[in-house]
Amino acid sequence: MQRTLINIGPRQVAGFCLALTAFELLTYMASDVIMPAMLDVTTELEADARHVPNAFNLYLLGGVCLQWLLGPLSDQFGRRPLLLIGSALFGVSCAAAFFIGNIEAFNLLRLLQGMGLGFVVAVSYPALQEVFCEADAVRLMALLGNVALLSPLLGPLLGILLLEWLSWRGIFLLLGLAAALVWFGLLLWMPETVGVERRDGRRTPAVPFSWRLTSRRYATLFSNPRFLCASLALGLMSLPLIAWIGLAPLLLVRVLELSPLEYGLWQIPVFSAVIAGNLLLDRLLKTRSLQQLILLALWPFCLGLLLLTVCALFGAGLGPVVASLALYAVGLGMSNAAVYRLALFASDDSKGLVSALTGMLSIAVMGLGGSLIAAIGGGSRLEYFALWAGLGGLMCLPLICRLLQPPTPDVASPR
Repeated sequence: MQRTLINIGPRQVAGFCLALTAFELLTYMASDVIMPAMLDVTTELEADARHVPNAFNLYLLGGVCLQWLLGPLSDQFGRRPLLLIGSALFGVSCAAAFFIGNIEAFNLLRLLQGMGLGFVVAVSYPALQEVFCEADAVRLMALLGNVALLSPLLGPLLGILLLEWLSWRGIFLLLGLAAALVWFGLLLWMPETVGVERRDGRRTPAVPFSWRLTSRRYATLFSNPRFLCASLALGLMSLPLIAWIGLAPLLLVRVLELSPLEYGLWQIPVFSAVIAGNLLLDRLLKTRSLQQLILLALWPFCLGLLLLTVCALFGAGLGPVVASLALYAVGLGMSNAAVYRLALFASDDSKGLVSALTGMLSIAVMGLGGSLIAAIGGGSRLEYFALWAGLGGLMCLPLICRLLQPPTPDVASPR
């Protein structure tokens, strides 16, 4: 049984983890399961194919829109009510996609659906850190991340299967119904962590919300170089993977003329590699510090991205590009949860606000970076994608080096 910092029973612990995982899975599934049908969406709504990556990037940017507010609000009113509101908003916006008739409404709903991702990052992640001790929290973040990664791994294949019986509208309606079930699970098992007495007798105090105080707290975080390095590094580290998710339908189906099933199968090596990296993280956490884990993860991470740029320069085919992405993905899986923990504890401020800004910065980097890669031709040729994705991911190295330096005395260390 996991060691909890607050007094909750094992049944509630299991239900909480299950409901949280299901909500995270759905927020990603709402993006990935529809990707095989995106060309059908643009055709039916009489829109240009450029809306395929645009809709994906809008989903990511939707995750950024409210995080700056959700974190401080959850610090005052608690994690539980905010997460229930977020899951309800997500479910309604998914079901509403069944009724839309133009690409503008579709893109607006993608933005609203993406806000569900913001609730996951700004509300549920701090709750997880406040329920479990450090080692268990990092381990659970990685293991829960494995389940979330089943979305881009199995989402396209599931989407192809569902399209045999349902239209893309029916898929969104199904997602809305699943979100309703998750909402009831959170209602039953989601514990409150703000203002609740912990096992050691301390409490995570509620922080009253005020615009002036919130602005001052955000300004303090923006002046924290260790926090900024960790948050921006998180976005750049994930950029090649995010760009692949957004551009793969264009590259594989439209450019390389693969079938939707072949498109789905080519996702398996990449996302299986991320899961393998997370499992390695779980094993190595017992004997190594977070900093040591990140240093170890940089070997496959950097080698994969360097090979990706080599593939671009020499015009390698799809197989070498996917193999390079898979090697990079192992390093990403080994390091992502550790870097997130360092970002969260780079400041002594409340974890709702810190997590919100971490999510805003990292997702903004991913969304804007993915849009930039698409704008400069990443979706038109495999070589262009490999070059820009490889170079974009390697840009995190100076930030990681700065992050791994010993913290200054006025910056809180996670250990």
